[in-house]
Amino acid sequence: MNISLIQIFSAFIVLFAIIDITGSIPIFLSLKNQGRKIRALQACLVSLGIFLIFFFLGDALLNLFGVDVQSFAVAGSIVLFILALEMILGIEIFRNEEGSSNSSVVPIAFPLIAGPGALTTVISLKAEYAGINILIGLGINLIIDFIVLRYIHKMENLLGGTFIIILRKFFGVILMAMAVKLFTTNLDAMLGN
Repeated sequence: MNISLIQIFSAFIVLFAIIDITGSIPIFLSLKNQGRKIRALQACLVSLGIFLIFFFLGDALLNLFGVDVQSFAVAGSIVLFILALEMILGIEIFRNEEGSSNSSVVPIAFPLIAGPGALTTVISLKAEYAGINILIGLGINLIIDFIVLRYIHKMENLLGGTFIIILRKFFGVILMAMAVKLFTTNLDAMLGN
């Protein structure tokens, strides 16, 4: 095992920036206020499973379905764009499935935590870092994600209603910009420009 604190820290920082769990707090609060359940452990375990599948089988899995990484990222960007619209306009586009108000898998585990950007980053990091260091960096990120999701109600009380509305609108615009960037970058790569 080639454990390197520098590689672990680098992988952690890159994934933390891509996952942006703190920037997603207004999204989680918005989901919670719509009556959707947020199960922190379930969301993080599902995210971990998705990350591990992509870490070990990412390219092969997408090829099996005839999908390239860019197409996957474009599809994920559309989901993020719709979530951003919900936040900015205060509307509900993603309807709860009948009998289910659980948002832990969609949209929290995917695409907010284990989104296309984070999944492609994990695959990309394999070219630069030892696998064990990437996995440790990922694990640290998921622990932080769990803490944020687990104590989301305390953050709501701490921040207050008006501030949360302002944050939701602001981060909705940021999320929309990220979705547009993810869409255009990967569409450009798909078209070979």
